[in-house]
Amino acid sequence: MNREHERPTPEAMLARLASEQPTAAARGRLKVYLGYAAGVGKTYRMLQEARRLAAEGADVVVGYLEAHGRPETEALLDGLEQLPVLALTHHGSHLRELDLEAVLLRRPEVVLVDELPHTNPPGLRHAKRWQDVQDLLDAGISVHTTCNVQHVESLNDVVAQISGVVVRETVPDELFGETVELALVDLPPDDLLARLREGKVYVPERAEQALRHFFQRGNLVALRELALRLAADQVHAAVELARRGQTTASVWPTREQLVVCVGPSPSSGQVIRAARRLADSLGAAWTALYVDSGPLPDAARAGLVRNLQLAERLGATTASEPGDEFVGAVLAYARRHNATKVVVGSSPPARWGRSGLTERLLAQAGDLDIVVVHGAAADLPTGARAADQPSWRAWLLTALALAAATGLGLACFHLGLAEANLVMLYLAAVVWVAVQGGRQPAVVASVLAVLLFDVLFIEPRFSVAVSDTQYLFMFSVMLAVGLLIAELTARAKAQAARAERGQRRAELLYRLAQRLTTAGDPLAVMSAAEDELGAVCGGRVAVFRRKPQGLRPVVDHPAEFPADPAEVAVAQWVLDHDRPAGRGTDTLPAAEAVYLPLAAGGATHGVLGIAHHDPQYPWLPEPRSLLEACATQIALALERVELAAAAEAARLAAGTEALRSNLLASVSHDLRTPLATIAGASSTLLQTPPPPAAEQRLLIESINDEAERLSRLVTNLLRLTQLEAGLALRREWHLLEDLIGSALRATERHLAGRSITVAVSPDMLLVEVDAVLLELLLVNLLDNCARYTPPGSSLELAGCRRAGELRLTVTDCGPGVPDEDRERIFETFARGAQARAESRGSGLGLAICRAVAVAHGGSLSVSNRPAGGACFELLLPQPALPPDVPPEDDDV
Repeated sequence: MNREHERPTPEAMLARLASEQPTAAARGRLKVYLGYAAGVGKTYRMLQEARRLAAEGADVVVGYLEAHGRPETEALLDGLEQLPVLALTHHGSHLRELDLEAVLLRRPEVVLVDELPHTNPPGLRHAKRWQDVQDLLDAGISVHTTCNVQHVESLNDVVAQISGVVVRETVPDELFGETVELALVDLPPDDLLARLREGKVYVPERAEQALRHFFQRGNLVALRELALRLAADQVHAAVELARRGQTTASVWPTREQLVVCVGPSPSSGQVIRAARRLADSLGAAWTALYVDSGPLPDAARAGLVRNLQLAERLGATTASEPGDEFVGAVLAYARRHNATKVVVGSSPPARWGRSGLTERLLAQAGDLDIVVVHGAAADLPTGARAADQPSWRAWLLTALALAAATGLGLACFHLGLAEANLVMLYLAAVVWVAVQGGRQPAVVASVLAVLLFDVLFIEPRFSVAVSDTQYLFMFSVMLAVGLLIAELTARAKAQAARAERGQRRAELLYRLAQRLTTAGDPLAVMSAAEDELGAVCGGRVAVFRRKPQGLRPVVDHPAEFPADPAEVAVAQWVLDHDRPAGRGTDTLPAAEAVYLPLAAGGATHGVLGIAHHDPQYPWLPEPRSLLEACATQIALALERVELAAAAEAARLAAGTEALRSNLLASVSHDLRTPLATIAGASSTLLQTPPPPAAEQRLLIESINDEAERLSRLVTNLLRLTQLEAGLALRREWHLLEDLIGSALRATERHLAGRSITVAVSPDMLLVEVDAVLLELLLVNLLDNCARYTPPGSSLELAGCRRAGELRLTVTDCGPGVPDEDRERIFETFARGAQARAESRGSGLGLAICRAVAVAHGGSLSVSNRPAGGACFELLLPQPALPPDVPPEDDDV
């Protein structure tokens, strides 16, 4: 057998390292005591093991344990250190919970944590106890815990079907991987029922209820089988990991697994059916394998597809193994997948001294069982040889190569060159024919080269007879070397073709992954899929998704993809059933395309359709597996962009909801106060008799002030909405002092009694701004200063030019702005600490100020003065020079 199949692969070496060092030294080990129901003795067994470890000197503590009032269980706690538990009250119930922080602080070598699937009450670090266990493992603490099989996540629906009870508390399957030590605690169901009736599991009232519902014998038997299977699967995974780590690919027959050899011959059907019967009798998994030795003719390819589909219908998985040597490829695959038996049809009798297929399999099988199905011919690989049907061009090249070698040989012969040199000419011609024409022309060229060499260069010339018998040895070696060259060259070409196919597959997956990674929306994902797959699959590609008008291709190709109603119906079936359908499958095979579901994350996100240019193209496992891999990548990309879109929508919805809440909270307060003042003043004015004239004036001024306040609030809301919507600015040249004066007049009553200083440098007399918006900015800044500075304090407004910008500062003598609020106060509906404490302001003014600054291409910031107070700094870009104003003509 080929020795390269015995060489350990990099994956095997990594598996060996993993089996020898299953967990990192810094991480604790998890041991799960698994049972099929309460009362089988999981906690009791865990305590027994803990006492044994403690007796051996291990640092073992009890983190949390539920003895359920069983005296024999409580007795095992004697002598073990028990950490205090958390005492909590939840909905009137007193709870005892694992104190995770206490365990982490104590850092024992092993901690016992009972009831792994338990749900923690609100307020603890994690929602589930198994998450607490993971923290302990990450901290380097080994954990011993208990769990029943009905809590395993992947078995949840199975348990519900068996018992009719939906278990709410589940544990991820990852906690039962091959690196976890699983201890099965088993008890016959009859013994468990006896314990239940004796009150050793539950109190009598609860025991009677359990016997009527969950603890029925049929349920217990089924749950026991599930527990045994889970334990067996975990052990098998550990065995397989250890087996893959061996330097030699030997078979460990811990579980029956069959490999049946399949080819294009009709007799493969008989072998497949026999393998199915054998697999059923052994309860074994089985795989239909074909050896890919090169391209197949159309008829052979169609036959191979039929046989593989038959195997799939009968329950087999299909696989392909590249290789030129059939026996070596089959045995390598079987050993790599730990198969115990290889099923093959009977081979024809040996010819020309070469062993038949069955004899070679038996001779090289070693620890594998070979099952021969008599009456069915063995399906030998027909790849490269069957497809190697030379064209007339190949035969023409053969003739030209031999003619050229003969002509050159005759010239060299007349020059007196030795016969060995002439042999090299013919061997070179054979090599060239093998590379250009294939195996059959090279074999024919080898035979003809020997004949030509004998007839033209060996005495007696022009005759096949030879004068010296030593030439017979030369002819034999020449023929053998020629045939060997033809075979090796053909194999090299086949291997190169397989390597090229593998490279194309890897390049496709790489390019597809690159484009899918950068795709930010479903349309980009679909376009990437259709572009990359269409070029490789030799056909037309479409991705179908649900639209308001029904299932439709994402990108319309009316002239390219057959998207007629019949094809759309096939795609709809795939979407509904999450199974492939269409051409080359057993479901709706009359369709023009093959359709694959784009499934990921438990949902089907669409359908991938591929219509090959050749309507009769049969989809073999290799191209089909490539399409399935691409479909998985596309589905994951769709899931990613959909989750990103959902997250963005949720973020926007949360922001909108927060904005709405802030708007209602702020505006309702700012509306309620002035409306209450207006209502109170107006009702007083309407009293009979009316109040004195002086009081009437005060009431009317109060109504006017509050109405102005309402007007400013509504104006601010309107302007903020316009600015956020992208209001177009009306930039014109204005005198800065006029804009400041207008703002001061608008806030005159609010600023009464304050000392106001205005300083505008001569180089900043004219500014190009939207006068209405800049005045709004100044009004809100001045109003903000009036609200949060002491009465009678001073204000300073200064404007100057700095580096092509207008620098306008508004400085007050108030308490200033805390560092943590310097940016937050410019957010919509955000207020400073003092405003929040006193329930003042709507949080709109400074947000509008910054929005105006940003709309002008500038900025607005705030800082605190060393002497006290806040300084708001506005920077707006300005043209280098204001326009020239022509002088007015004097009247004559």
